[in-house]
Amino acid sequence: MNSMRSEPPRLRLDAVSYEDLQQRVLRRDCWRCQSCGTMSNLEVHHQEFRSQSGDDSEQNLITLCTECHATAHHR
Repeated sequence: MNSMRSEPPRLRLDAVSYEDLQQRVLRRDCWRCQSCGTMSNLEVHHQEFRSQSGDDSEQNLITLCTECHATAHHR
């Protein structure tokens, strides 16, 4: 018997659906960086990176400004 567990497929959306998801996350986070609080230069960040099997789900996304987003990727 094979002891390997199969992982659930990760959710990766098409471009239009992903844009809609990004807008929902920005609204949910009140158009503020969830790290420093600024309301300018906002981006949506995958908390669990796509490269590490993170999915395109609202639970995995957070609003960050450009500077905090860069910091999150260079920790």
